[in-house]
Amino acid sequence: MGLKPQLLQSIAAKGFEDPTPIQSAAIPLALAGRDMLGQAQTGTGKTAAFGLPILSMLKPEGGLQSLVMCPTRELAVQVAEEISSLGKVLRVNVLAIYGGQSMELQLKALKKRPEIIVGTPGRLIDHLDRRTIKLDTLRFVVLDEADEMLNMGFLEDMENILARCPAERQTFLFSATFPPPIHQLALSFMKNPESIAIKGLDLTVPLIEQFYYEVNPKLKVETLCRILDVEQPPVSLIFCRTKRGVDELAASLEVRGYAADALHGDLSQRERDLVTRRFRQGSTEILAATDVAARGLDINHVTHVFNYDIPQDLDSYVHRIGRTGRAGRKGVAITLVEPREVKQLKFIERHIKKKIQRNFLPTYEDALQKRQEALIAQLVEISQESLGEFMDAANQLLEDHDSTRLIAAALKILADQGKQLEKTDLKPFSASKVQIQLPIGRAQGIKPRELVNYLTSRTGMTPGQIGDIEIHAGNTLVEVPNQYVDEVYRIIKGYGMAGKKQRPNRTKSNRRT
Repeated sequence: MGLKPQLLQSIAAKGFEDPTPIQSAAIPLALAGRDMLGQAQTGTGKTAAFGLPILSMLKPEGGLQSLVMCPTRELAVQVAEEISSLGKVLRVNVLAIYGGQSMELQLKALKKRPEIIVGTPGRLIDHLDRRTIKLDTLRFVVLDEADEMLNMGFLEDMENILARCPAERQTFLFSATFPPPIHQLALSFMKNPESIAIKGLDLTVPLIEQFYYEVNPKLKVETLCRILDVEQPPVSLIFCRTKRGVDELAASLEVRGYAADALHGDLSQRERDLVTRRFRQGSTEILAATDVAARGLDINHVTHVFNYDIPQDLDSYVHRIGRTGRAGRKGVAITLVEPREVKQLKFIERHIKKKIQRNFLPTYEDALQKRQEALIAQLVEISQESLGEFMDAANQLLEDHDSTRLIAAALKILADQGKQLEKTDLKPFSASKVQIQLPIGRAQGIKPRELVNYLTSRTGMTPGQIGDIEIHAGNTLVEVPNQYVDEVYRIIKGYGMAGKKQRPNRTKSNRRT
């Protein structure tokens, strides 16, 4: 693609093989000297799309050559770290500048003459006014998430900064949307920009498995813990509606032995930096956050997103789950739904034009089995290590004791060192309908209308009393009123809709309507 060979080595070392669509389109244009408008969201690889060509075109001892504007402090730090990581082999000095950080520390860092500065508009203007940042040698300007900067009231700041930049420069503007003020900004400050449109959600959502659980509001924390115990996600982002909810959930998880942190707007900048660094480095496996605090949190290795509180804004659901399933990886999005929130879930399904699959609450036995499987894997992994100093003791134990009980004791020791399993009986909330499972589905040609006709013609039910019908490849789930359960069992037992003998099963969870 025309990049410096050293950068190709850096890319290969990070495990990247094929460029993302935005990178394939943007890098050649940037290297050709063109201005560029990129319609792309976080998670599409856009940082490398502008970072790599800038790194490739930097001049030795050229002073400050690139300025990147970001809407939030978190995004500025992440973009700076990613560019620094990509350019490590070139020994490029990349500096993040943002409000809330000590001005004295920033002035000290600026004396080291960074080639690339990534910053938020407000703090950048502070430095420009103080003349502690000078743009005489600037060759590249990037506006990252321009629509977010517009939404946060930074339009005048963006115009102010662009007006101070040298006329001879390349400008790259990236935005998920292009409202009129962003179009006008491009017309005013860019030279015949080439347009690229990459829809980030189209790239990420297909890689995300979406599920929901119906939960008892009084047992919500316990339910989340049970799901965590069964899913065993390596890295999770959990969304709560309020700052207080974030703090309470993180504290509840920590008490139960989970490595959890809280991220919200009331944290000091130092605390926010520490929390995001721990999460990015893997020291923390769970991050509870508000929507606002997580904005700009660009971490590709999140495996699971949990909506602990269902979002009230439909677009927020899409933005939340888009935090996983990035960079070609698969992700899982799980939503906890209280009885009063079922209607909101339906609105979300219509908004995303996709049915979100319902899962039934796992039992303590399910969690215990998963825990045992993980402990066995851990024990086997440890057994591959050098164990010379323990072999004599192990042989002596085997001579004196039963080997099965010894292994069980070793597993118990490992289990006691980890988080404790939640034993609470997650009783479903009181329901007026019960979901019944029929072992016949799409493969046998079953249709919703046929099932409704079959049930209403043989019971006293009306079509309106029959709830959701979920037809899967090999089974069908149907909701019926409690008072008709026995009758439905009687008329269906032993008979399938396609004339084959089948046996219905009562499912594990009930639903209120």
